[in-house]
Amino acid sequence: MLAPDTLRGWIAAGLDCRHLEVSGDGAHFEAVIVSPAFAGRSRVQRHQVVYQALGDRMREEIHALSMQTLTPEEWAARGGA
Repeated sequence: MLAPDTLRGWIAAGLDCRHLEVSGDGAHFEAVIVSPAFAGRSRVQRHQVVYQALGDRMREEIHALSMQTLTPEEWAARGGA
């Protein structure tokens, strides 16, 4: 069973993250991802950036991933540190 920390590591290895939270039960995961790579991109494009960072793992090892994808400015506006 996949651990949230493992998924967190994969995302962090493939994407410049300023903040990253991952939780889940081994099959279904939720993530809050803050990255400057999301600037100027639509929600769909932001998700595609994360999928690209995960590569084939998204098809093979991760059953479901719900994401909040924010720029550092959006995160700060929501009160993030």
